[in-house]
Amino acid sequence: MDEFRMREGGLARFVAPFAAPLALFFAVCLLLGAVLTGSSALGVVIGALATAALTGVLVVKHRRLVAGTVVRFSPEGVELADARGFRVRLRWPDLTAIGVVDTRTAAPRPLGRPGGVRVRVPALRSVGLVGWGERTLPPRTPRWMRERLARAPADPVTGRPEVAIPLGEIDPLWERGPMGDWVRRHRPDLMRR
Repeated sequence: MDEFRMREGGLARFVAPFAAPLALFFAVCLLLGAVLTGSSALGVVIGALATAALTGVLVVKHRRLVAGTVVRFSPEGVELADARGFRVRLRWPDLTAIGVVDTRTAAPRPLGRPGGVRVRVPALRSVGLVGWGERTLPPRTPRWMRERLARAPADPVTGRPEVAIPLGEIDPLWERGPMGDWVRRHRPDLMRR
């Protein structure tokens, strides 16, 4: 069995999808701060401090994600696990493709008010393994995520849901390294020529 963990770094890639919501948050805090204090300068300070605090929350979440996410390769298949209790298992025969995997880190609904500025946090996209597998969700999984996962296609024979393991989030060059070697050994038919 081999274990692979996320590399340190990648914070900018993790925070990038939140750039538009953070900019909107800064603008709202700036306006509220300026109105409540009667000073534009204080509004800027309040907006900057509030946005920095929210960015700090994202940094802490990223550190937990990096420290707690592991992908395990074995002769049976591949498993992804994180510190929150989310687990995905794929057996080698049940892999159907290597493709783009969208990982949602926030609800897909837009933020803002109708008719005004609206922003949305896009999914992180990377290349990974797709197939019919098993998924375990932590007890505190948000409702929007449960509903989205419940809509995933299911194998008509086994009833197992379609799941994905975003190996590109662990190592963007996984296909050329030891993870790619595992896939070439067990499912060479799925690897690009």
